[in-house]
Amino acid sequence: MGVNRNILNLAVPSILANITVPLVGMADIAVAGHINTSSAATLIGGVAIGTMLFDLLYWNFGFLRVGTGGLTAQAFGRGKMRESADILSRACGIALLCSLFLIAVQWLFIRLAFMVIDCTPEVEALASEYFFIRIWASPATLSLMALKGWFIGMQDSISPMVTDLTVNVVNVAASIILALGIRTGDFSWQGIGFPGIAAGTVIAQYSGLLCALTILAVKYGKKVFAGYPARDIFRAFKGSEMRHFFVMNSDLFVRSLCFIGIYIGFTAFSAHYGDLPLASGSVLMKIMMLFSYFVDGFAYAGEALTGRYIGSGETGKLRKTVKFVFVWSLSIGVAFMFLYAFAGLPILKVMTSDHQVIDMSLKYMPWMVMMPVVGCAAFAWDGIYIGATASRPIRNTMILAAAGFFLTYLAGTAVLKFSGMDGGRLSVTAVHLLLGAYLIHLIIRTVYLSLRYRKDILPGAHIPNGNF
Repeated sequence: MGVNRNILNLAVPSILANITVPLVGMADIAVAGHINTSSAATLIGGVAIGTMLFDLLYWNFGFLRVGTGGLTAQAFGRGKMRESADILSRACGIALLCSLFLIAVQWLFIRLAFMVIDCTPEVEALASEYFFIRIWASPATLSLMALKGWFIGMQDSISPMVTDLTVNVVNVAASIILALGIRTGDFSWQGIGFPGIAAGTVIAQYSGLLCALTILAVKYGKKVFAGYPARDIFRAFKGSEMRHFFVMNSDLFVRSLCFIGIYIGFTAFSAHYGDLPLASGSVLMKIMMLFSYFVDGFAYAGEALTGRYIGSGETGKLRKTVKFVFVWSLSIGVAFMFLYAFAGLPILKVMTSDHQVIDMSLKYMPWMVMMPVVGCAAFAWDGIYIGATASRPIRNTMILAAAGFFLTYLAGTAVLKFSGMDGGRLSVTAVHLLLGAYLIHLIIRTVYLSLRYRKDILPGAHIPNGNF
């Protein structure tokens, strides 16, 4: 029961924090959908495309959280606190350099992005406005990725929970106030409209960074960083550990590109059929993320404990961790299957007041019912493989999954066009194809990583640096 208790101690705070993450996305969509109900679909589309642009950027740097968490967990298992400090110094330094690069290339990026993203001029203008405001949060956003990964690797899910809660609560409050205004008693302020959604996110990210740095100083100042001179920060960027960091993260970078390709493909393909399919697809993706943020709590626990037990060489506890992570993940999947089946309409009404978007989204709810049970294993395996720093199979499975997604959709649309289906029916059916393609990508991830488990994870329990 000790391993199971450790899983719950790590997973529950992560879940409590993650619950607020989709609520932020929902709040952004909801605020956009209520600024002007006559153009709700266009405003929702602007948020969806703007958010997609940041996913395109930030998912490239997902290794800052993923790689940092796995490496730190293994250092923790070996009892190497100085090594843990080096990992954080390395990750935060790279995060700041990457953020400066993103700010420098923002204009070039936005021009290139809209050369390949097909959307209406109104949505493009709104998405660009959103992007140029939110980009200034990138130093805080990337640094928070590194810090949260490090906290999880240190078997600490309370600190990232507090940080995430700070970010998300401030984000919702600031976005609502800045976009819609505030009215209390005799005081009334109309807000700044659509730009307030992005400005609220910027404020929230820096609030979260301040929170995380405060926790780091108070909780880990003596335990990890006592006697850690400034020159050691520069030393962290030299030697074999730095090479290991980049070898592993090159694989994780490819994994991130595949995730981005699938997500952008989903959004861009739906945008091709007009604002209504785009808005409907965006709402469905946000609903789907509700499940992922719950099951990710157990994936994070699997990541932290897998790395810890590989670092300490405790193969028995590693096996138990895998078993219990899957039991809990499947339980979450079944719970969300029933939630989507019986509460789909109320969830949609929270997302938007546009009846056209609601009516169209309802047609696709059966796909939502299938996603959690099929996808729970894929999320659980991700955490386990990341904790083992087994980056190569993670890379390979995402390449196959991305190929499966695009081939399924493109083959399906080719058949539909050949059948001579009219535009209205084609747009409705195309979203069905997108959801089916997304389901296929989850199946590929689950099957591939399940088949590779004994070869790629269990031997890692005897390899101090994991399986690179």
